Amino acid sequence: MKPADQLSEFVRDAMAQGGDHDQIAQALTEAGWSAPEIAEALHGWQAAPGLPPVPRPRPYASATEALLYGLLFLSLGTVAWNITDLGMEVLDRLIPDPTELLYHPANAALRWPIAALIVFAPLFLFLNRKVAAMAQNDGGRRRSLVRKWFASITLLVAALVLLGDGIYVVYALLSGELTTRFAAKAVLVAGIAALVFAYYRDELND
Repeated sequence: MKPADQLSEFVRDAMAQGGDHDQIAQALTEAGWSAPEIAEALHGWQAAPGLPPVPRPRPYASATEALLYGLLFLSLGTVAWNITDLGMEVLDRLIPDPTELLYHPANAALRWPIAALIVFAPLFLFLNRKVAAMAQNDGGRRRSLVRKWFASITLLVAALVLLGDGIYVVYALLSGELTTRFAAKAVLVAGIAALVFAYYRDELND
């Protein structure tokens, strides 16, 4: 039996025998358990008059959900990346750089992000609908550890992109290279990162 399971079982038995949280916590502390371990174990059970200790819902991990949320994460990243890439190419055409020759290359640079979006945007929308339906039909799925881990990774990447974009803008400003086209691209990157951040912002609070 895992230590966490042993601790949970002890808390259940102690509560069943009438022990209160303070007494149980004190006994576990003296036995060498850490405060976070004790708090988690105590939170796993709820006392109910006339009933044995009632288990509270616990986070879980699922290999199937790892695949589902992994594909959702990959699709979201691919869509965000290629929207940014496509936006960069469009901005290059709408706001020409005065230091470059008045020549626009063929539209080959636009084809790849468009092709990627045609493939991954429907996949992302499908997976997003599927995940939303799963969470609506079974509220317990919002306790999925896999879901929270992928949300955490996504938020970390989005935060790093926002910070990197801010550093790049400040650097360009200090270097005297903050052109209209550069500023527009920086706003595009920040906007896409902010949208990704907004998509996952509530996940860690569930």
